[in-house]
Formats: sequence, structure tokens, C-alpha cells
Amino acid sequence: MRILLVEDDNLIGDGIKIGLEKSGFSVDWFDNGADGEEALFTAPYAAVILDLGLPEVDGLTILKHWRENGLKVPVLILTALGDVESKIIGLNKGADDYLGKPFSLKEVIARLNALIRRNSGYVSSEIRYKDIIFNVDTKTVYLNNQNVVLAPKEIALVEMLLLNKNKVLSKNVIEEKLYSWDTDVSSNAVEVHIHHIRKKLGKDFVRTVNKIGYIVED
Repeated sequence: MRILLVEDDNLIGDGIKIGLEKSGFSVDWFDNGADGEEALFTAPYAAVILDLGLPEVDGLTILKHWRENGLKVPVLILTALGDVESKIIGLNKGADDYLGKPFSLKEVIARLNALIRRNSGYVSSEIRYKDIIFNVDTKTVYLNNQNVVLAPKEIALVEMLLLNKNKVLSKNVIEEKLYSWDTDVSSNAVEVHIHHIRKKLGKDFVRTVNKIGYIVED
């Protein structure tokens, strides 16, 4: 799943980016408000981590602009302004969650997973589909109660398909949701991932919609 990170502190930003990528996320990181604000209009992010004290454009102004333009992507505010009044202002401006610095990276990841899950209509951390159980928090997959080992991008793609069940996802949309801007993606990467997923979860797990894309359906 692709995450937008807008954070001007290089040490914090680098730590979050590395930590999220180790947990299977793709991350686009911007260290100023202007570029970060524009990014959400150009790519299909699963969630946003937004600092408030940014150069050029502050975080609350960015958030207000996003919401006024109908962008409903879940936003987690991550900032040194951790007092109650600042939290209330941020949540009232359209933030979905708020975490003060210093923070635990594990908590950031847990909150991101919860935001992404709820945004897709799931309350539980477990998504059940036929004989498959996918845990959004632990990124583990079970088929007939047996753990299935998947590569990181395969896990991300399975999660994406399950969270968008009964929706056709085009190859282009999958690539945009799966990879960050600085990733060199081969032309058949999605097809290769789908092939491997079918071998591990069964050929009927995902259906190819000719010349359109892929779908997991009831």
C-alpha cells in the first residue's frame, strides 16, 4: 500500500520511511508543504502522514485544502504540537487520527493499518474471503488455516484486492497503488505478482477481466 509522508525533519522522515518500507508499505516522502500538498492530487495513496509545522505551507492549511477539494484519503497528523487544543483543531480540520511526537513507529504503523482498514469498510483486523484469512495488522495470510508465505509486494497486492473486493482494478491503478515514484517497475510486474498469488492461494482467488484489470469477487 502506498503512503504519502509530508515531514520536514530529515531524521524523522527518513526513519519513518525506512520503517514503513520494512513493513511492506511504499512511501513517497516530501519535506515541504507545497510539494506534499500537490502530491495527493496526483497519486492514489492509501493514507497520509502529515506534519503540521512545515515550510512553505503549514499542515492545517494543506489538510483544509484537501478536504475542500473532496479528497477523502485518511490522514494521520504526526506533530510536536501534542496538546489537547491542537489535537481538537487538527481533528476538526479533517484529520482522521492524531499522534504527538515523540512516537513509537509500531504505533504509527498500527494506526495506519486501522485507518486504511476502516476507510475500506472493515472494522476487524481480519478479512475473511472464502477459505482465506488476511490479517491487515500482521500482514499474514492463511489458506484453510495454513499460513501462506507471500513476498512483500504479493502481500500488498492481496490486501489491495481484498480491500477493494468486487471492484475491478486496472493494471495502471495497481501499479500506482503498489509502487512509489522512485521505484523502477518492469512492464510485466503486476502479471508476475498475480501469477505467484494464484499459485499460492488458488487460481480462482483473483479473476482477470480481459483488457481491463483484476478483481476478487464474491
